[in-house]
Amino acid sequence: MGLFNALNQWRNSRYENHLSNMKDQNKCPDCHGRGYYAFSANEFVYYAAPYECPGCSGSGLYTDWSNSTT
Repeated sequence: MGLFNALNQWRNSRYENHLSNMKDQNKCPDCHGRGYYAFSANEFVYYAAPYECPGCSGSGLYTDWSNSTT
């Protein structure tokens, strides 16, 4: 159980660090400020069109992301 708790704490602290870095840069933490998700299984075989980020509604801004999550 100690190892499992240590991994969870590490993962949570890593996510909190990611959120604070994205907040400082005013970028959406879900899409890293791009405003879209590009889903592709393999870049050489399959290409799918990019989809608008549901977290920031395609703007790529942290402020829009934080307003949509509250």
